Amino acid sequence: MAYAHTLAGNPHWLPANPPSVLNDIPGSRGLPFVGNTFAVLKDPLGFTGKMVAKYGPVYRNRTFGGDSVVLLGPEANELVLFDKEKNFSSEQGWGPILNLVFPRGLMLMDFEKHRADRKALSVAFKPEPMRHYAAELNAGIAAQVGNWGDRPQPFYRAIKALSLDLAATSFLGVPLGPEASKINQAFVDEVQASVSPVRTPLPGTSMRKGVKAREYLVDYFTREIPRRREGEGQDFFSQFCRATDESGALLADDAIVDHMNFLMMAAHDTITSSATSLVMLLGRHVEWQDRLRTEIQSLGSNDGGVPYEQLDRLVETEWAFKEALRLMPPVPSIPRRALRDFSFGGYHIPAGTHVGVNTAYTHMMPEHWPDPARFDPERFSPERSKGRHRFAWVPFGGGAHMCIGLHFATMQIRILMAHLLSRYRIELEPGAGTDWQIFPIPQPKDGLPVRFVPLSAA
Repeated sequence: MAYAHTLAGNPHWLPANPPSVLNDIPGSRGLPFVGNTFAVLKDPLGFTGKMVAKYGPVYRNRTFGGDSVVLLGPEANELVLFDKEKNFSSEQGWGPILNLVFPRGLMLMDFEKHRADRKALSVAFKPEPMRHYAAELNAGIAAQVGNWGDRPQPFYRAIKALSLDLAATSFLGVPLGPEASKINQAFVDEVQASVSPVRTPLPGTSMRKGVKAREYLVDYFTREIPRRREGEGQDFFSQFCRATDESGALLADDAIVDHMNFLMMAAHDTITSSATSLVMLLGRHVEWQDRLRTEIQSLGSNDGGVPYEQLDRLVETEWAFKEALRLMPPVPSIPRRALRDFSFGGYHIPAGTHVGVNTAYTHMMPEHWPDPARFDPERFSPERSKGRHRFAWVPFGGGAHMCIGLHFATMQIRILMAHLLSRYRIELEPGAGTDWQIFPIPQPKDGLPVRFVPLSAA
């Protein structure tokens, strides 16, 4: 079975269930060997819509070598993500997809181990470090965005390069210099491996490239740890190296490496995706560009910079970011594995079942989001948010596994928008961003060709 290598390396995991245990749940196993993997990769939202129309909001599916049950809607999100009964394993859910390239990252931990490591890592997200990151982000964004004016460019490529540089400063605390492109490619290879239909690292496969990329990054981080433990750096990496667990002991080297490998990927790939979707939407909706620019200019900054203490004043900018995350969530679906039998939607689902909740589908349900395809940031105003199911919007997950970097991500987007919109008007090339590749993390197939027109020339 495709998951055999994962199960063998994790003896505490539940054994694999035979597919027949899900026979009472409607659905499709798709083609031999690959199941519905290619159909999901081609059009995930369309595929989900077809499955719902045929089988309802609870159905079985086979992708990436394994059978699962998909549960849709805010109530499903709350059951699985809030998980008050501690019945849904994130480790055993994400593990078959990520274990070869991102093992033991924070997202691949459960319950008490997850709580303890998350608490140790949270030192890097407290107000004083966040103030330091804000200053670094302002400086790094200003240095690059200032050169973006009045020339056509694929925004996805530009923001990916900027995000890596910012991650190097905030996460690693050093300019990467000549190693930048190699580190960037290593993260790209790891992410692509996570959705490779071939789940073993055979020569010539994406999974093989991802495994080799992980080996390179493990070596890079491991070499740096002793020096960081002795220093006083304020970047994430240095703080993780000095972080202690509840007994006062330093985190182990391999734990630091695993967390850095995962968090660096999560930071720059998800930010790249969400910044791209927001710029695309603002390019299509000039009235919102103008509204956000007015809000940004009200801060009185001469250079577009936003001090940490003023970030919360960019309220409508945050609404726009949230709406972009609704329309194009960086993590379109979230897997878990049931540790005990449970029931949902009238179906009995046995222990050991891989369970998926679908962020992207929930974000487009008209009963929770009227006219769901329309870009409408005011959905997130206090008046219109009132009464909405709290798990109808879950781009950062929920419960104990809520993204640890969500405030950092929001801060980075606010600062980026402040620098962009205080300098430029966003103009998209005709048809820009029409088609997107959704997995592993959404990106426009055309790179989103854009031109930033200086306001002095507008």
